[in-house]
Amino acid sequence: MAADQSVRDADEDTYRIRVPVSSSSPSSSSSSSLRSGSPGRAQRRQAGKRTRTRRRRRAGLGALVLVVAVVAGAVLLDLPWAGSEAPAAGGSVQARATPSSPAPRTSPAASPKARASASPKASPSLKPSRTATATASTPPPAVPASGPGTFTVARAGASTTGGGSRYRVEVEDGIGVDPDKAAEDIAGILADPRGWAYDGTHSFRQVADDSAGLVIRVATPATTDRLCGSYGLNTHGEVNCRGGEKVMVNLKRWQLGSPQFDGPVSEYRALIINHEVGHWLGRGHETCPGPGRPAPAMMQQIKGLQGCVANAWPYDENGRYLGGPSVP
Repeated sequence: MAADQSVRDADEDTYRIRVPVSSSSPSSSSSSSLRSGSPGRAQRRQAGKRTRTRRRRRAGLGALVLVVAVVAGAVLLDLPWAGSEAPAAGGSVQARATPSSPAPRTSPAASPKARASASPKASPSLKPSRTATATASTPPPAVPASGPGTFTVARAGASTTGGGSRYRVEVEDGIGVDPDKAAEDIAGILADPRGWAYDGTHSFRQVADDSAGLVIRVATPATTDRLCGSYGLNTHGEVNCRGGEKVMVNLKRWQLGSPQFDGPVSEYRALIINHEVGHWLGRGHETCPGPGRPAPAMMQQIKGLQGCVANAWPYDENGRYLGGPSVP
């Protein structure tokens, strides 16, 4: 038993001596190890230093790799094409579901435009354009260039302001204007206190027979040209005229007004009637009395306002005549 123990001890001593291998002879190493008892400890310290050095190197290398990865990621994110597959704010994400047909890459100069075009701001459904609003509004009435040259007389008694001058209203057939409605509009104009009926100076009564001393006709441009031409007047398919007891109202002006007149079509219709009936009453043309002042009803306003303000009436609300210097 004691012999076995001594053998194990010897083996253990031998094992401890053999572990720290040295370049010196076995005898000197064994004696040195036995004297100092520290070669294994010194080597472990040296190995620990090497391990710590390697760990520091690995940590430094790892930090360097992390920095490079972050910088590379930032560069990639900043590239113009990096966001080409990302949906714009408020946009659809369906582009991600179609990898088989990716959007082509664009140059850096063009990429801001591409991103702007994907913005909801450019979607017409979010912000209707002016064009969409105009098409949704009521379009101007159609104006045929010519008609049959036959007329329908408006029914009598649409309105009356007394037993004065008798007039008749006729509308060319097939032009989209109701004769009775046109007669109502004309009667309202002639009865307006700002018109020629101001203060009872003139009064008008609508009739439907030949007793009328004044005939007001609404006709197409071609018919207006033909009938005005019979009086030696050239209306060029654009303007109105008065010849004898007949007033010819050009359908184009009745329906569309005038580009020179800043006001609704109903006001321009009043200007047409007041101007032509004024001629029938014996008044001549007048011109602008001064910049900023109302244009006279007897002024040819369709030819330009010459600094005046568009106006349809011979008188103002206070009964003052809105005239100007006489011109041929």
